[in-house]
Amino acid sequence: MESADGQRGRDGGSLRRSPLDVLMSQIRRKRSATDRKPLGRFLSWSSDRTGISEDAETEGREERGQREGVSDGSESSCNMGWGRVCVFLQRLGKKADSRSLSLAHCDLTATDLLELATLLQFLPQLEELDVSWNELIGGCLRALTSHLQHVGGVRVLKLCSSRLNTDDITALGEALGCLPLLEILDLSWNSGIGGGTLQGLLGNLQPSLRELHLVSCQLNAADAVALGGLVSSLPSLCMLDVSCNPHLSQEVNCGFMELASSLSHASCLTTLRLQACGLTADSLEALAGSLHCLLSVRELDLSCNKGLSGGLNHLTPHLAHLTHLESLNLHLCCLTRDDLDALIQVLPSLTALTELNVSSNKEVGGVVHQLVSALPLTQMRHIPLNSCGLNKESFTAFALAVPYLHSVDVSWCKVVGGHLALLLDALQPSVVLELRLSSCELTTDDLYHLAAACQRGSLSSLRLLDLSYNGSTGDEGWSTLFAAGGLSSLEEVDLSLRPSTLAPSSAWLPALLCALPRLPALTRLGLQRWTMTSQERQQLNHSLRKRSVLLDWDPQSQDMMSSFKASNQENLEESQPEE
Repeated sequence: MESADGQRGRDGGSLRRSPLDVLMSQIRRKRSATDRKPLGRFLSWSSDRTGISEDAETEGREERGQREGVSDGSESSCNMGWGRVCVFLQRLGKKADSRSLSLAHCDLTATDLLELATLLQFLPQLEELDVSWNELIGGCLRALTSHLQHVGGVRVLKLCSSRLNTDDITALGEALGCLPLLEILDLSWNSGIGGGTLQGLLGNLQPSLRELHLVSCQLNAADAVALGGLVSSLPSLCMLDVSCNPHLSQEVNCGFMELASSLSHASCLTTLRLQACGLTADSLEALAGSLHCLLSVRELDLSCNKGLSGGLNHLTPHLAHLTHLESLNLHLCCLTRDDLDALIQVLPSLTALTELNVSSNKEVGGVVHQLVSALPLTQMRHIPLNSCGLNKESFTAFALAVPYLHSVDVSWCKVVGGHLALLLDALQPSVVLELRLSSCELTTDDLYHLAAACQRGSLSSLRLLDLSYNGSTGDEGWSTLFAAGGLSSLEEVDLSLRPSTLAPSSAWLPALLCALPRLPALTRLGLQRWTMTSQERQQLNHSLRKRSVLLDWDPQSQDMMSSFKASNQENLEESQPEE
């Protein structure tokens, strides 16, 4: 007879086995061979987590099972991690993308940022990270930057309007070494960056950086010095945008001078934007010294700098070095007649120019003929002249350039009213894409001419039509325009009235409703301050219901009209003498 100990050994049991082992062995005996396989997988997974050993029945496959267990565990961990990423993004109303993570305007909190940071390890292929417009994460950026080593392939990093402070920029600077492929860094609309905070990025930006955006960051003269140091160390920099920093050039001698001179090292620079930076004539003189080194510049934006009025001659002689310049923006700079004369002299040298923006400069109205004569008209695509004080002569001269333009903008020029036919007759089919005629005092006859242009196909490629603030046109004009057709490419149209105006749309709304099926590309319709009955509103909504058309109107305009009429009636009754 076998001993009791031998019997226990054959059963696979011993006094040292745990109760759980005994229980599991009994379960295995009761299951068939086919039923054991799922349980075996469960036990293999449990074995890695609890240390429970396999039954003697599976010991022959133990080594192979361990290898498979490691592989399956790695894949399972990866899948679980990606699942966490998907759940996190779904909660924020976003779709998961392994290469692009956009969380702009998501009201992220510090807790969300921390959770996001822990998920970066599951996004090794990430190339673009955007957490802009989340103002609650300011002061907590280190929670994210401390995990950036997991996404070393990031090429685009956007942190706009996130209330970043000095600690955030310092943390970002320390982490930039983990992003050797970074090409675009956008920190715009963070006022906390100004006042010397920019120093935290010195020596940390990678040579691969191609674009640096610091729009509206309250940069001052000290930041201009730091920015100069940054630019000098970025040999691949193609775009520098520091617009809307009015104090950047406050101290030209010690601040902006440093930045301007550093630009001579940015030989790859193609876009330089200095809009609303408080530039003066002295600023232009400092900038001019570096232009001979910026032979690759294609876009130069100096707009909204009223302080350079009267000093453009410091810059214009040096513009001739920019032989590849395609876009020059000088709108709203209070240009004087001398400024314009200096500009006109250099224009023939800018043979690559396709866009010249001198709008919102009243003196331009007197030199349009000279401007048009100096420009390479056949290649010009944009010459906006809105708010330029045009007269009939200058409007006629502008018509010479219209056949080549993709965008025609003469808004806020009252001379257009009654003379629109002159401009429309110059349009070439399939060329003009935008037509802006806001506040031009258009007449009913002007709309008739516009309708005729549509019928002959002159506006067949038009995508944007702005007829806002032209309330003096008659109802017949609007009806004729909508009935004309020929606007199948139109994406945006604005018919809004001035804020102080209200008018009924009942006379021409049927024509618009009939025209909507012939506007398949329409995405936005502006009808502010036009009133309509509840039934007309329902008809319009029904027509746009199945189309992704943004209806820009005043839902309460009918109530406003009723209040307006009631108020007028009360005033009229009060003004009548008593009998």
